[in-house]
Amino acid sequence: MASPIWTGIVSFGLVSLPVALYTATDSHTIRFHQLQRGTADRIRNRRVNERTGDEVDLDEIVKGYDTGSEYVVVEPEELDDIAPGRSRTLEVSEFVDLDTVEPVFFDKTYYLGPRGEQYGKVYALLQRALEESDKAGIATFVMRGREYLVALKAEDGLLTLHTLHWADEIRDPHQEVPDLPGRTEPTPAEVKMAHQLIDTLTTDWDPEDFHDTFREKVEALIQAKAAGEAVEKAEPAAQPTGVVDLMEALRASVERARSPKDTGEKAGTSEKAGTSEKTGHGKKPAAKKRTKSSDVESLRSLTKTELYEKAAKAGVKGRSGMTHNQLADALAKDS
Repeated sequence: MASPIWTGIVSFGLVSLPVALYTATDSHTIRFHQLQRGTADRIRNRRVNERTGDEVDLDEIVKGYDTGSEYVVVEPEELDDIAPGRSRTLEVSEFVDLDTVEPVFFDKTYYLGPRGEQYGKVYALLQRALEESDKAGIATFVMRGREYLVALKAEDGLLTLHTLHWADEIRDPHQEVPDLPGRTEPTPAEVKMAHQLIDTLTTDWDPEDFHDTFREKVEALIQAKAAGEAVEKAEPAAQPTGVVDLMEALRASVERARSPKDTGEKAGTSEKAGTSEKTGHGKKPAAKKRTKSSDVESLRSLTKTELYEKAAKAGVKGRSGMTHNQLADALAKDS
């Protein structure tokens, strides 16, 4: 059972709910140690007094703000003394429609639970009211010496807390991003084809379809180097689509992304309109394709781009997150 990283009280109106905050996500990033090249010697980061060169213990370190002429030293307890609500109150000041909070404001997600069974009814009431109204409570609170702006939401039968960026932390894209299109307008045909491509690739969101393929590649790289084996290199990066061939690229993308359903309907229509081979018992059934182990090897000899095109035509689910060999195996099973 996880330990809470913060405990306090959620208040809305005159209602108060003691809660505990829990981390909602894990990071699976592969972490490397720093070594001196050509040796197995670890490189260590130390907290060192820049004047004396002596290492300083963590409990001897305080916060200091540089005013230009001197440092103003601030102790941890002094920050707690001035914290809004004494760092233990999460006061909901307003409720807003969820779709009015732009995605760029969202930062991290936490789970919020009641701090004791006796508060279950108040917790369930707030969770249900937020879920049925499709609204989020906007609040501020202090955790670990920092004030947070948060959105309190109801998701899958529990309350979640999402930290938000402050308004002045959001950068203006028109000042940050060069070469944004001005008066350049795509043609109606290009827009129509782009809509068709989006419709063809539209599916139900399932996060299980995606996984960290780069981490898998790093793990494979480490294993291969440890075993003295060759390392499989990634496919070359895609080339930019030029203005002249944009329409052709869109058309080819739609063709490649056609679903098996579309393909099946067209095949069925063709059979109905054309001649049907019949035996004495009716239509001749189509021969069922069988896959052999040699088929897998044949597929693995193709490039990842070629495999992806085949997977798109076959409607292989989760293909965008698959490695080269995973695509080959999935195609072999699907055939």
